[in-house]
Amino acid sequence: MLDTPSPPASRHRDRYARWSGLATGAVAAPLLAAMPTSWFGDDLSMPIVFAITGFGLCAVGGVLLGDALTPRPQEAVRTADLAPRRVRDHLPPRATALLLLQAVSLVVLLVIGLATASPDLIGRTGRALTLTCDGVTKPIGPWPGIFYATPILASLTLGSAACAWTLRRIAYRPGGDQQRRDRSWVITAAWGLLVSPQLLFVGLMMATVLLHTSCAGTLGTVTALLIYPLGLLALMTLAWCLFTVVAPRAPRR
Repeated sequence: MLDTPSPPASRHRDRYARWSGLATGAVAAPLLAAMPTSWFGDDLSMPIVFAITGFGLCAVGGVLLGDALTPRPQEAVRTADLAPRRVRDHLPPRATALLLLQAVSLVVLLVIGLATASPDLIGRTGRALTLTCDGVTKPIGPWPGIFYATPILASLTLGSAACAWTLRRIAYRPGGDQQRRDRSWVITAAWGLLVSPQLLFVGLMMATVLLHTSCAGTLGTVTALLIYPLGLLALMTLAWCLFTVVAPRAPRR
């Protein structure tokens, strides 16, 4: 297939849109983290949830805006065969697999949190984990129950749907394979900026609660075998996602 390079002006618009999304997220995150805790029943963790989800959605929005501002090739594109296009053919194979693993793990951890959550000390639903240790039963929080899981799942669903639709549009629109591959890599990285930080936060939330007790039982084992390796993996993929979004790939002819 004959690649049609994008004009420099469109590449600059794409780059500025990406950076604007990251900058907006960097500005919005501290503002969201500083929201009055009285809005959430004096809960200190909820503003952090909004800060993380807000940054991820801003990053996704900036990348999607950059793709929307990139004009379609105007020159004719010649094809050498009639092989059908597939979205997965243009994705980064290793990074996509790792991000999908993290997304599934995030959902699994939230399901575990929803299934085991209980009211906190003052009766607020879905904010703590109740454990019995040395004959004393008490709720420990914060725990990713329905109160915390709702905004996380909502942002993950919204961002995933937007990225999936954009990836499909990129795969079937005119242009060269290399252009489609570069665009798909950036969209995948933007989605990773939504998935990896939320997985880190949920894992940290669960680990913090379980580390405060020696009576966690099976949950403590799950934490050691699942949460910590996933946290390390999320940190590595987060670095890759940031680099991919910030540094656009050079156009090829």
